[in-house]
Amino acid sequence: MTRVPSSLITGIGGQDGSYLAELLLVQGHEVWGIVRRPGAEYEHLAPLDGSIAIVAADLLDQASVAAAIRTSGAREIYNLASPSFVPRSWDEPVRTATHAAVGVTSLLEAVRGVDPAIRV
Repeated sequence: MTRVPSSLITGIGGQDGSYLAELLLVQGHEVWGIVRRPGAEYEHLAPLDGSIAIVAADLLDQASVAAAIRTSGAREIYNLASPSFVPRSWDEPVRTATHAAVGVTSLLEAVRGVDPAIRV
């Protein structure tokens, strides 16, 4: 019996994340997405309602990312998380850099702690 690949996308609520989710679904993947605000409306995800699973996590919180990875059973992770309002990134460069650098480090450390064989 072939196992359906499980993929986890950070930043799934954005345009690129939703397009990637659509592609992975067509390819037969079980798709999970990480969002920061689970109750928020993500307009790009509306067409995917019921086709994907959402889990809340903060990329700056390694434990929450590890929990999301365990919950999803992901064998591959796509990191598309970024500041949601680009002009603000110019006004808050330290915050932007923290999410870009520390967020990726947190994600990689979570993967290493859960299962280093997971592809990122």
